Amino acid sequence: MTTPTTIEQLFGARTAVVVPDVVAPALAAEIRERLERAGYTRYALLDRGSYDVLVEPEEPALFATLIELAARTTGRSLAIAEARALRLSPGDYLLAHHDRIHGDHPVELVLDLSPAAVPGAEVHYRRRGQVYFRVPCAPGSLGIVERGPTVACNHTYVSKRNPGAIVVRLVLLLRDA
Repeated sequence: MTTPTTIEQLFGARTAVVVPDVVAPALAAEIRERLERAGYTRYALLDRGSYDVLVEPEEPALFATLIELAARTTGRSLAIAEARALRLSPGDYLLAHHDRIHGDHPVELVLDLSPAAVPGAEVHYRRRGQVYFRVPCAPGSLGIVERGPTVACNHTYVSKRNPGAIVVRLVLLLRDA
């Protein structure tokens, strides 16, 4: 029996990668300001998650750049299906059973717009409950993950021991164009 050596062999995901330094700190600050002005809504169903969310943020130029990068990475022609911005403060999280399972194989992008790295504040991609890929809180980085029908995602707890911590992420769901 051979030992699986790729993410696809292990978990059925074709692409799971973190691209560093996609957005410069100054641009990330500008985007955070625009998202703040647009206004977040508090989501607090504690059995699912506790966080601030902005549905359908308006960042067309940024979206186009991210979609192009994802298309080059995956070799697929992609178009945006959904977009949201998430802001997590100390005590916030999103649980995996709050995530929707997708019957097709969309691509999810997670752009970290946080002002600073927050240790332990990761995005976990799980297949059948087991973490197979982690996207760290690394400002300016982009996680690109091809999802499947057994993949769920959660955003880990932001520790209350780090009272000034703020995690800001732009999450795009892309489907074949």
